[in-house]
Amino acid sequence: MEKHMTNEQEAEHSRAVRDMFAGIAPKYDFLNHFLSLNIDRRWRRRVRAELSQILACENALVLDVACGTGDLTLELRTNAKATIIGTDFCRPMLTIAQTKSSKKASGISYVEADAMQLPFTDVTFDAVTIGFGFRNLPNLENGLDELYRILKPGGRLVILEFSSPNVPGFGALFNLYFAHILPRIGGAVSGSRQAYTYLPNSVSKFPDQKSLRSMMTRAGFSDVNYASLTGGIVAIHHGIKN
Repeated sequence: MEKHMTNEQEAEHSRAVRDMFAGIAPKYDFLNHFLSLNIDRRWRRRVRAELSQILACENALVLDVACGTGDLTLELRTNAKATIIGTDFCRPMLTIAQTKSSKKASGISYVEADAMQLPFTDVTFDAVTIGFGFRNLPNLENGLDELYRILKPGGRLVILEFSSPNVPGFGALFNLYFAHILPRIGGAVSGSRQAYTYLPNSVSKFPDQKSLRSMMTRAGFSDVNYASLTGGIVAIHHGIKN
């Protein structure tokens, strides 16, 4: 996102994103799995693997930020002993997450909240995740500061997000699909071409793997690293709060 948005512009951006996701919420899960050929499930399992030790701890508290319809939140809960909380600022998405969780008797708690101003005290969580929501924040640096704030010292942040393809020739093919084919399919199924045009536009403006790693380091995280998945179209970044 733009680095020099005014407070009013940031607020307007957040409102637009919230309204957009509210409009596509009923078709969101289907399109995620269909348009990614179900590979998105594998990406979420990788996030869970990153946090396996923390998730196995009964006293651990883990927050999934911008949880949307709860796919990553539920994945984190799989065989976990830790307490899992999901939060999102889009009520229709959160309602779907709550319905899915109640059907599985997951015991997950959900909180409606903006990722830029989370209603949690400092040093609360042992781990924080954000999957495919970080690029939607109106100010990435301030967003990282907020995630850093709520982590305990030694706590881990894991970001799952679209990134920059790093396999020769694959980037052009992916960009063709992402910029031209995906918006047509997503728009036709969801009824919102705008939402699935926004997706490639937001990804094109998002920092690449190395840039995001540097941004996390500047925010105070240590041992920051990343793993590129599926030719680099997605990356998992992880860091530890000092």
